[in-house]
Amino acid sequence: MLENKLKNVIRDIPDFPQPGIIFKDITPILKDAQLCTEIVDAFAEEVRDYNIDVIAGIESRGFLFGLMLANKLNIPFVPIRKQGKLPAKTIAESYKLEYGQATIEIHDDAFPKGTKVLIHDDLLATGGTVVAAAKLIEKLGGEVVGFSFVINLQFLNGEGRLHRFSDKVISLVNY
Repeated sequence: MLENKLKNVIRDIPDFPQPGIIFKDITPILKDAQLCTEIVDAFAEEVRDYNIDVIAGIESRGFLFGLMLANKLNIPFVPIRKQGKLPAKTIAESYKLEYGQATIEIHDDAFPKGTKVLIHDDLLATGGTVVAAAKLIEKLGGEVVGFSFVINLQFLNGEGRLHRFSDKVISLVNY
């Protein structure tokens, strides 16, 4: 079972990025090309009936499997980045963090209106970043058709914040 394989590889890093946080580190997954392929194949199987036009990946770990999945599905990949990192004209959305505020951006010409978008990130925690990403998609006239994550920290209840955009939330590992 893929979830068990992933749980055996994902490592916990205590007190990162701040004391009291147990960080779920996916970088050991990247050492195993076959496991990466299994992840992308699992996502592709889950979303095959979603009618996705574009995958939007959230900086930075959302780029890893988001781009691979977009390539597998033969559809475009759109990066959502931290403020000031994209070179062309952007639109922005700010959101609150436990320890402050952050802003993410997307190019204002990332996709045409009416585009069906799957938002991908490596991990779902409280959902703040992903909600901001969904708002960006909607500002551009896109439709959020679903979300995909390698990890869902269910105890933080982030998934509940996403259902106003789409009830399709995929996670390969749940804690």
